[in-house]
Amino acid sequence: MGEDRRLKAVVALAQGMAAAHSPRESWRAAALGACRALTGSFAALSVWERELGRLRVLVNVGERAADEVEFPEGEAYPVHQFPEITEFLHERWACGGEPNAWVETAEGPAEGRAEYCHERVAALRRRGRGCCVVAPIVLHGRAWGELYVARPVGDRVFDGDDADFATVLASVVAAGIAQTERLEEARRLAFTDALTGLANRRAVDVRLDEAVELHRRDGVVVSLVVCDLNGLKRVNDTRGHAVGDRLLERFGSVLSLCGAMLPGALAARLGGDEFCLLAVGPAADDVVRIADELCRRAAELELGDGVACGVASTEDPIGPVRSARRLFRLADAAQYRAKAVRATNPVVAGREGPDDPVVRLADTPSPAAGERRRFRGRHEPRP
Repeated sequence: MGEDRRLKAVVALAQGMAAAHSPRESWRAAALGACRALTGSFAALSVWERELGRLRVLVNVGERAADEVEFPEGEAYPVHQFPEITEFLHERWACGGEPNAWVETAEGPAEGRAEYCHERVAALRRRGRGCCVVAPIVLHGRAWGELYVARPVGDRVFDGDDADFATVLASVVAAGIAQTERLEEARRLAFTDALTGLANRRAVDVRLDEAVELHRRDGVVVSLVVCDLNGLKRVNDTRGHAVGDRLLERFGSVLSLCGAMLPGALAARLGGDEFCLLAVGPAADDVVRIADELCRRAAELELGDGVACGVASTEDPIGPVRSARRLFRLADAAQYRAKAVRATNPVVAGREGPDDPVVRLADTPSPAAGERRRFRGRHEPRP
C-alpha cells in the first residue's frame, strides 16, 4: 500500500471513531477501519481485563466464522493461553521495548517467534484464515488490549511493513478510545447526581420524553414515582450538612434497591430532598407495590422521617398523557397530597374516583403545588 493510501486509511479510521456516538460504535469503527486499512478479511478489537486474567473480545467485523458474533457477550480467552499478552504488552515494553505489532501464520509462528506455538495458530487454522497481524493498544501509559486483523488462506501473508503499519493504526485506535472514554465520562457527569450516584433531573427529562412518546405511539405503560425525603432540613439544622448528605446517600441506596425490583426503572435525584423513580413497561400495580416498599424502607432509616410519595401511571384513570410535564404534575400533586395528609403509604393519582382530588389539583395547579419544582420550568405545552 502506498504512503498516500495509508495516510488516507489512517484519516478514515480516526474520522470513523470520532463520529461514533457510543463505545460500541467506536469499537466497531476501529475494527472496520483497521481491517480496510490492512486489506484484511476479518478484524477484532479486544480488551485486556487484568483483574480477571483474560482477553475479552469487544467486537468482530468482516467475514466472521460460525462461532463469531459482532458484539460477543462472553468471548474471552485466559491470558495463560496467550504468553505474548504478558510479554509483549507488559514485560518487554516496561523494560524499554516498544509495543510493536507482530505477525502470525497458520503454518506456525512467524520468523523469530519460535517460542510461540499457541492458540492463535490453531484458531487461524480452525477458522480458515491464513495469517493475522496483532497490534497492542496502549492507553494512558498502560496496555489496554489489542487490535487483530486477519486474511484468508491464499491471500498474501502480512509482512514486516504491515506490522509496522498496524502499530501506527493501534496508536490511532488508542487515541480514539481515549476520546470515547472522555466523552462517556462527560455524559456520565452530565446525567448523574454527584452526591448519590443516581441519575439527575436532566437524565429523567430525556428518558421521560422518550417514554411518553412510546406511550403515545405504542401504548406502553409509563409510571412515575415522586417523593420528598422528610426531615432533611431538621437533620441539616441539628446535626450538620455532612449528616444530611449521609441521609440523602442512604435514601438514594434504598431508592436504587427498590428500583431494581422494576425491570429497567430509572432511579434519580431531582435536587435537594426530591427523588423519583421512572418505570417504563411494568404494570401500575407493580409500581405502586414497589412505591409502598420504598415508603416502608425509608421509614426504617435511622435518620429523617420517611418520605412523602406520589405515583402517577398512564395505566390509571388520569386522562390523556400527551407530555412529560403532565405526568410529572400528576405525580407531584399526588406527592403533595401525601405530604399534606402525612400519608405513610404512596398516594396514587386517579384512584379516588371520578372526582379524584389529585387529578384535579394537577390540572388546576395552585401556587402551592403547581410550580413548586424546577422541572416545571421546562417549556412544554399545558396539558
